[in-house]
Amino acid sequence: MNEKLTNIIDQLKTLTLLEAAELVKEIETTFGVDTSVSSAPVMVAAATGSGDASGGSEEQTEFEVTLTEVPADKKIAVLKIVRNLTGLGLKESKEIVDNVPKVLKEGASKTEAADMIKELETAGAKATAK
Repeated sequence: MNEKLTNIIDQLKTLTLLEAAELVKEIETTFGVDTSVSSAPVMVAAATGSGDASGGSEEQTEFEVTLTEVPADKKIAVLKIVRNLTGLGLKESKEIVDNVPKVLKEGASKTEAADMIKELETAGAKATAK
């Protein structure tokens, strides 16, 4: 990899989750692309005229982990877990914990989603995977 790409990758590694989300939105706007994972299957179903959701028997491989509930007396413990799971700073993690429901991770594997939910529930929070 050339030096220019290495520098870009190094800069991307320092972004918070919120900054990365803003970057994705800006890339979508600037280059006219859609980076959402769920748009392709929806477009295929629309193009084929198949609106029947039961037609596909494929097992879901990517999940969206959402923090749904945080009891007031468990906020600090859950905040620590959110920081560890997302790599966000204290301020961003506190925003998530204070404003549930919030998506913590998109595109998580089945085991990763289950592990995240188990860790959050152990700390006293409630979370779901879709």
